[in-house]
Amino acid sequence: MSKLKKILVRARRQVFSEMSGNNPSIFKGEGYDFIELREYMPGDDIRHIDWNITAKMQSPYIKIFKEERELNVVVASMLNGSVYFGSKKFKQDLIAELVALLGFSTLKNGDLLSSYIFTDRIVSHSKPTKKMSFATKNVQQIVEFDPLNEKADYKLMVESLYKRLKRKSLIILIADFFDIPDIKVLAKKHEVIALIVRDRLEENPPVMGFSSLMDPESGGVLEGDFNEKSVNEYAKKVHIHDKKLYENFRKSGVRFTKVYTDDVASVSLRRVFERR
Repeated sequence: MSKLKKILVRARRQVFSEMSGNNPSIFKGEGYDFIELREYMPGDDIRHIDWNITAKMQSPYIKIFKEERELNVVVASMLNGSVYFGSKKFKQDLIAELVALLGFSTLKNGDLLSSYIFTDRIVSHSKPTKKMSFATKNVQQIVEFDPLNEKADYKLMVESLYKRLKRKSLIILIADFFDIPDIKVLAKKHEVIALIVRDRLEENPPVMGFSSLMDPESGGVLEGDFNEKSVNEYAKKVHIHDKKLYENFRKSGVRFTKVYTDDVASVSLRRVFERR
């Protein structure tokens, strides 16, 4: 079974089977708010009959709902060179899995889905749709994309989304965020969630001694002695960077979570969406 098919099959099973049982969808229910009960009238939707109240009152009663506006969900992925890395699986594959889960969950919920892929340019973008085949297409684009030597431009990402999205949307940004974006203006206009995709070795690298490493963005080679002191200093820098990143998100009103390549992606998603 190909990598693409494995990701799609696993995501479909989690969204349409597991999440429909004891594990609810990562998005809110049916898109309706319950208001009150009233007696059944001819022409009412029998699916809204409250059978418990009907049994007590010996007369059919239905639940009255206030319809909410459907969500416009925008999934934006940053596929620069650094996502071509992973000890358990590549971050690029984790991004594809997250996009699959988000796409299928959005469409299952009856909401609109659109997608963007960024590097230092807009690789692809799409109009909002409710077609299930679109979620598959999004994942295929990510799996088949070659991120090597691609650079990240978070300013381009934020400015493009701000200018292009006229309707208030739920924007989900997926990236490793080794640069800190300025999302404040975008978050004032839309609801923004950030998924920080990482591999644990990036944050706590092993002692490797004298080694040659390739920069997946520039293609350059870095040679040096990666001893205990140097890797500890690097780990401290990543920790300081992430503290600044988290503070930036909090000040901008952006909810966020970190998802590692060895995490169960669906669990991480539910964790952040349950706080909505």
